[in-house]
Amino acid sequence: MYQQQHSIILASKSPRRQELMRLIGLEFTIELKEVDESYPEGLTPAQVAVHISEQKAKAFGNAEHKIVITADTIVALDGEILGKPTDKAHAQEMLRKLSGRTHEVYTGVTLIKDHKLVSFYDLTQVHCKEVSDEEIDFYIDNYQPYDKAGAYGVQDWWGLVVVKRIEGSYTNVMGLPTEKLYQALENLK
Repeated sequence: MYQQQHSIILASKSPRRQELMRLIGLEFTIELKEVDESYPEGLTPAQVAVHISEQKAKAFGNAEHKIVITADTIVALDGEILGKPTDKAHAQEMLRKLSGRTHEVYTGVTLIKDHKLVSFYDLTQVHCKEVSDEEIDFYIDNYQPYDKAGAYGVQDWWGLVVVKRIEGSYTNVMGLPTEKLYQALENLK
């Protein structure tokens, strides 16, 4: 069992990540730094998620006597990365693409402590039923998914009504693969 011995900083404003950290019993503070989230061309979605999480972690320097946890979640469909929607039309376009299809969710996680950087990612396959334009508009108007990769949250109406099944970690789709994070904390010396 992980015994927390160092202060933990979660570098994320995501309420879902914060909730998951609390649910696995971690005490933490939130600290944010501005980071360039661009990435080199030619990276796979998994590599993009890890690259961005590492960029976020490196903004904290060496993190002496504390642990910094950063994460980045990527939604990909046929290799195309679907980021956060910029407006309603962009959200509609993304959700139409996901309708009736299977897509992947990758979350890259980085822990940094005393000059040591540990990164990993998790992958979950998400299967969606077909949805109408009316359902897509209802979802966008009522759930405002503009801060979510792929324009949806698995923990809200979309996940309850549209997602038929997932293969892999549910918490990964929420933005933080808690089982892998907990194991990484146990292994971090």
